[in-house]
Amino acid sequence: MKTKGNGKIVRRDFLRVLGVGAAAATTSVAFASEGHAQTKNSSDERRKARYKADSADVKAYYRVNNYPR
Repeated sequence: MKTKGNGKIVRRDFLRVLGVGAAAATTSVAFASEGHAQTKNSSDERRKARYKADSADVKAYYRVNNYPR
């Protein structure tokens, strides 16, 4: 960081360092949580069917939007 003649840190450089530090912290947290999420899902969990035609949500969707049966 640059300093002025009286020893004070230049405001622009301080904000730049602060921004770079925040970006680095965010990136490291994102990579840490991404690795944890991948280990939690097995191959069977990723391939299982999630759409259930007989669920209450699906029935309500078709009923509200006036789709034919």
